[in-house]
Amino acid sequence: MRTTSVFSKNIKAFNRRDRFIINQGGARSSKTFSILQIFLLAAQKAVAPRLFSVVSETFPHLKKGAIRDFIGILEEDGLYNQKMHNKTDNSFSIKSLDGKHTSVIEFFSADSGDKVRGPQRDYLFINECNNLSYETFYQLSIRTSSVVFLDYNPVASFWVHEDLIPSLTSEEYEFIQSTYRNNEFLGANQIKDIERRAAIDPNFKRVYADGEIGNLEGLIYNNYKIVDFMPPTDKRFIGVDFGFTNDPTVIIDVRISDGEFYLDQACYETGMFNADIARMIKSIDGYKSLRVLCDGGDPKTIQDLRRMGINAEGAPKGADSIVNGITFNQSMPANITRRSVETIKEFRNYKWSVDKSGKALNIPIDNWNHSMDAWRYASTGFKTIIPTQRARYSFGS
Repeated sequence: MRTTSVFSKNIKAFNRRDRFIINQGGARSSKTFSILQIFLLAAQKAVAPRLFSVVSETFPHLKKGAIRDFIGILEEDGLYNQKMHNKTDNSFSIKSLDGKHTSVIEFFSADSGDKVRGPQRDYLFINECNNLSYETFYQLSIRTSSVVFLDYNPVASFWVHEDLIPSLTSEEYEFIQSTYRNNEFLGANQIKDIERRAAIDPNFKRVYADGEIGNLEGLIYNNYKIVDFMPPTDKRFIGVDFGFTNDPTVIIDVRISDGEFYLDQACYETGMFNADIARMIKSIDGYKSLRVLCDGGDPKTIQDLRRMGINAEGAPKGADSIVNGITFNQSMPANITRRSVETIKEFRNYKWSVDKSGKALNIPIDNWNHSMDAWRYASTGFKTIIPTQRARYSFGS
């Protein structure tokens, strides 16, 4: 098992049985991976059956993050097999090294009310706990007999800083701050990606590169919520933002129902060839009757998609098209499906640029904008079918 310095700090606190082990860190610092490694080792060394719970905001978030990481840890150590993985309960049975006991590491989302307020567990890990309420944390914590791990990117101050830490004595918790520099196994290209973004976005640098508490001021979209389903409607378009190596290709199913936007992320992947893009669009129910509005800067790709049976076209561009598109999208509340993990993250980070004095400019930052651009392209279609829509709603700022 390959471990980082972040693992070493966490395992020391775990062996002391500190009640709360708080991991504040930037992107790719190995905090989540390290905690999952500790859960595996603790299950293997358990002297009696133990229950370990890993909890995050939604199950799609878990599936793309912690569950994928945990399977990777098992596979790297040659431990994974289908029998140990209960895909119905989203749990893993881990035998102790002496073969006498079997512990369970379970994964569930914070919107599973019966499990949040369910039976007692031995150990708890709340992944990206800043996306959960204090009440959810409290209900999970009081049902945990031993150690509680928390990790998060410090997008802004929240209940860990404002409520939890002030209520604890120094003996009750360990605070571990980490950055990508603490991950000794991070690849050179991943380091370059982080440092490239940090060089042009001060808040990204503070939060995701340096692991310091960021600032939520200047967010472009504030009026949104997470939902389970997309409503049926004839006001519907598909938006596509092209990418390949560093930037993802994003495909968003965008609808308007009862005066509100609904967004469902169908794709957020790098390395997508045109045939892959066409395949993902064709997986969207009803795609044949839908206009697919794309980044007009790549007409060759658009023509290729059309040859493959996609109703692709370039979204109209022009002076102030970005700001005008944002203004239109601000004019109605937005709803994002739970499975749209990366799109939700963009909503939480998409901000206006600022000048050297910190004054907000009427220009969005050139980060966290892939889903936002795909949504904006799709919205150019709504302007043609509901030209009076904007007059019915007040604009955000």
